[in-house]
Amino acid sequence: MIQGAGSNVGKSLVVAGLARACLRRGLRVAPFKPQNMSNNAAVTADGGEIGRAQALQARAAGLEPLTDMNPVLLKPETETGAQVVVQGRRLATVRARDYGALKPKLLPKVLESFRRLCRGADLVLVEGAGSPAETNLRAGDIANMGFAEAADLPVVLVGDIDRGGVIAQLAGTHAVLPPPDRGRIRAFLVNKFRGDPALFEDGLAEIVRHTGWPSLGVLPWFAEAWRLPAEDVMDLAARGGSGGGQVKIAVPRLNRIANFDDLDPLAAEPDVRLEIIPPGRALPGDAALVLIPGSKSTIADLADFRENGWDIDLAAHLRRGGRVLGICGGYQMLGRTISDPAGVEGAPATVEGLGLLAVDTVLGPQKRLALSAATHRASGEALRGYEIHMGETTGPDCANAWLEMAGRPHGAASADGRVLGCYLHGLFAADGFRAAFLRELGARGTGLSHDATVESTLDALAAHLERHLDIDALLALAAPVS
Repeated sequence: MIQGAGSNVGKSLVVAGLARACLRRGLRVAPFKPQNMSNNAAVTADGGEIGRAQALQARAAGLEPLTDMNPVLLKPETETGAQVVVQGRRLATVRARDYGALKPKLLPKVLESFRRLCRGADLVLVEGAGSPAETNLRAGDIANMGFAEAADLPVVLVGDIDRGGVIAQLAGTHAVLPPPDRGRIRAFLVNKFRGDPALFEDGLAEIVRHTGWPSLGVLPWFAEAWRLPAEDVMDLAARGGSGGGQVKIAVPRLNRIANFDDLDPLAAEPDVRLEIIPPGRALPGDAALVLIPGSKSTIADLADFRENGWDIDLAAHLRRGGRVLGICGGYQMLGRTISDPAGVEGAPATVEGLGLLAVDTVLGPQKRLALSAATHRASGEALRGYEIHMGETTGPDCANAWLEMAGRPHGAASADGRVLGCYLHGLFAADGFRAAFLRELGARGTGLSHDATVESTLDALAAHLERHLDIDALLALAAPVS
């Protein structure tokens, strides 16, 4: 089990790199994360949903994503509540204060998924969440040491030197853990080092002196990580907007943004300048396209959209001849009304949408989860993606559908074709469609292959880990599952 001495220390990337490295060594390897918290979900081959990071790790392992790889997924809906997804299916929406009482009831399902996954693998790489040093969360824990204890797993602890204080991170974790949990940690590694790792030899010796844990090595900063799908929208925001692309695509950062993997292939295009616009900042006047992404709470995010004045900015953008694309929740916002008669997102209500598409959405309790293929009607290009939404959208502008899915029209377009909406996530991963779409915005064709880029980057990440970590020593720590 790979745990972190803090949040965002790079556990997900380390597990992805180890998965690809072990696959290249001829092992059948599978990723597993008992509990994840993310609105960036992936639809699985067995018809459920898991965290996007586990889907990338599955790809690194040469596998299709399965619900057993992430049996508990928490999808925040408000500041104090989240939807709980268990083995790929929505269980309930609970407040944070009530989740602690629910966790022990989830452990049997988590262990069931873990053992089922183990039956088809030589090696399972388990990723923790946050840090085991949050000892106030230890009672009933299923994400870190609670799961390690239940499954009887050895633990490798990862520290992040880039944020500073890595000696305190690791030695401090050793100090606060109770002895049984401390004894589960068999080794550590230091991640995100910039410069010559040899300069940190004295630091490693200090960590070993304070903890008694052996070192598996110092992992230098992996500069190509930006080529892999981002797990957090802030990671995407950090990489977007830095290029010199002539075509600017502006993306308002919704408070409950979801399934923003649509943006990864766009961020990688050299002719595109992707800008994630934070709350409080106006949408830029020189954008060719405003892309409104998915949302976990569409009605609440629509209210925030107006609160930021983005509705006014969007109207000005269209007057200047700009284009708009809404995906999933963004599509619903573009319509005339959003109705929630069953109270899926809160109190039953009907609210006015942005009115840029002549469509209406009715939210319902049933979530559609599907891997889908489609055709872009204008170019004839084929694309694949997934649907993950609650609600049905209908209206006159659906007659102008710009996609075809399973022989039926899908999505909607305004009469002038400058406002588009659809429910299909992941559509920009299709190289031919992405090139055709960007040409309409004035971008030059690059011939970039998104899938090939992700695969080559995973291979480079595996080689990076092989070069700098003692993977043989790490594999020797693995314990058989009873």
